[in-house]
Amino acid sequence: MRKRTGIEHKVDAFIDLVSESGLIYKRGIEAYTSKDYETFKETLDQITDVERHADDLRRAIEDLLYRRTLIPESRGDVLKLIESMDSLLGRFKGSMFRFEIERPNFRDHMIKDLLALVQTVVEAEEAVTVSVRSFFKNISAVHDHLHKVPFWEAEADKISTKLQTAIFRSEELELCESLQLGAFVRHVDAIADQAEDMADSLAIYVLKRAF
Repeated sequence: MRKRTGIEHKVDAFIDLVSESGLIYKRGIEAYTSKDYETFKETLDQITDVERHADDLRRAIEDLLYRRTLIPESRGDVLKLIESMDSLLGRFKGSMFRFEIERPNFRDHMIKDLLALVQTVVEAEEAVTVSVRSFFKNISAVHDHLHKVPFWEAEADKISTKLQTAIFRSEELELCESLQLGAFVRHVDAIADQAEDMADSLAIYVLKRAF
C-alpha cells in the first residue's frame, strides 16, 4: 500500500508541475508583449526549473512502474500519459525559448488576439490536466472535464485563423516578417492541438478501464 501511495504522490506532483507550466507560460508571454523582458527572463528560468523537476519525477515514476511492477493492468497507459504530459510541458518551454531567440515583433493591434490565443491554449492544457488527475483519483469524473478540451482547441483555431489573416493582410509587414509571425501563431496553436490529442487518448484509456 505504501508503494502505491508513493507513486500516486509522485504522479500528483508531476501533474501539478504541468499545470504550473501553463500558468508560467501565460505570465511569460504577457511580460514579453508588454516589453517587460526582465520578467520574461524570470519566467523562462522558472519554466526551465519546472521542466527539470518534472523530468526527475517522470524518471522516478517510470522506475516504480517498471522495476516494482506496480499497477500492471494500466502500466502502459500510465506511461503514455506521463510521457504525453511531459511533452506538453516541453512545448510551453520550447515556445518561450523561441520567443527569446527570435524576438518576434507583434504589432500593437495584434497583441490582444495573441494573448487571447495564449489564454485559450492554457485553458485546453488545464482541462486535459484536470482530466488526467481525475483518471488517477476519480475516473468517473474524467468526462466532467475532458469535453472542455476540444472546445478550447476549436476556440484556439478560430483565434489563430483570425490572427494569421491579420498578419498576412497587413501592409506594414514584409513577407519574411509575416512568415515569421504566422509561424509563431501556429506554434502556439499547436499546444492546444496536442492537448486535444491527449484528450482523445485519455478517453480510450478510460474505456479500457471500464472493462
